[in-house]
Amino acid sequence: MPSLRQERRLVTSIPGPRSRELMARKREAVADAVANTWPVFAARAGGGIIEDVDGNHLIDLGSGLGVTVVGNAAQAVVQRLTAQASRFTHTAFSVTPYEGYVEVAEALAELTPGDHAKKSVLFNSGAEAVENAVKIARVHTGRQAVVVFDHAYHGRTNLTMALTAKTMPFKQGFGPFAPEIYRVPVAYPYRWPTGPHNCAREAADQAIDQITKQIGADNVAAIVIEPLLGEGGFIEPAEGFLPAIRRFAADNNIVFVADEIQSGFCRTGQWFACEDEGIVPDLIVTAKGIAGGLPLAAVTGRAEIMDSVHAGGLGGTYGGNPVACAAALGAIATMKELDLTSKARNIETVLKSRLALLAEKFDIIGDIRGRGAMIAIELVRDRTTKEPNPEATIAVARACHEAGVLVLTTGTYSNVIRFLPPLVIGEDLVREGLDVLENSFAQAA
Repeated sequence: MPSLRQERRLVTSIPGPRSRELMARKREAVADAVANTWPVFAARAGGGIIEDVDGNHLIDLGSGLGVTVVGNAAQAVVQRLTAQASRFTHTAFSVTPYEGYVEVAEALAELTPGDHAKKSVLFNSGAEAVENAVKIARVHTGRQAVVVFDHAYHGRTNLTMALTAKTMPFKQGFGPFAPEIYRVPVAYPYRWPTGPHNCAREAADQAIDQITKQIGADNVAAIVIEPLLGEGGFIEPAEGFLPAIRRFAADNNIVFVADEIQSGFCRTGQWFACEDEGIVPDLIVTAKGIAGGLPLAAVTGRAEIMDSVHAGGLGGTYGGNPVACAAALGAIATMKELDLTSKARNIETVLKSRLALLAEKFDIIGDIRGRGAMIAIELVRDRTTKEPNPEATIAVARACHEAGVLVLTTGTYSNVIRFLPPLVIGEDLVREGLDVLENSFAQAA
């Protein structure tokens, strides 16, 4: 939305009267289980701004849960999807195929790590893609067990709920869950009992020991991990942990699956987060940032693994919808044209330098972590005990929201504030959002 002024402007209280009116209608028509982080209704969005129905201009540091990497209504996305929608909106690729699906698969083969032959299959959501990655791995290996990690989040379908670690709100009351899912430790430097320097080696040793003794490596079809954990609290596994797990997978013919749904497509300052330690996964799962806001997801992987599934075994009515594929091609073109990996690294510099100053001022900030435009702070009651502080987290986020800045909370202990701005956001808006954050900490202290 080039015409949308890139400035924070409050003309009503947050939420305003029109948003409150719509929220009352929402309560009557929409299931209560569909909760809202921010009770404001969007009218327009673009760059780093959301304009609500009351005319307020709000700074967006959440990008629709990490989706609008290229911003809302990016020109190339709008142009391509509009042109495609005017030709046809659906045929079902499994019935009458179309070029856009093939083009997206070709782009994914080019962009994802590794120079081996790759193939892709497209879906609607990240959870659907993760579930299908597990299906592919099971067929390819002839094995059943799947290994996941503490603090993981992989979705809300029955199988992906089993893969996800946190119970509330994602799993509570929804069981029984899919079997043959096994959870092992992840290298969480801030909370590792013997300290961050021991974290990678000890966590990898523990994980591999548990897999070997409790499951048996020759029973494991797949190891599924987020190279930078999302809903678990933007945890960066200690350096060396991922390579150790990757080697173990390769040595035991286990399919290594990188879940890059939140961390992919320039978000971390690389096209994909696993590139930071040179990880080449067997399968990589993508969604969120892939299509500029339209529902699209993918499993991309080694051709011999992808082709192990029988004809007709993968797919779905809407998977790889032609309009979503057109949007994805526009989004990828925008990422390349604007060099959004560099922009993500610049956002990291701005965020981390200012957050370090805030940590000197407010001792409830226990940790600052993340890469690129995927940064978080973990709030604690005491830096020595590291006891989580979810109450302060909620209070700071609420104060930001009331001042017109969208931030998101997350984490296994609900004590993490995460920053996921669109990569096209202006640096001035990031800095202003951080000013609001500092004021919010002062209010909450």
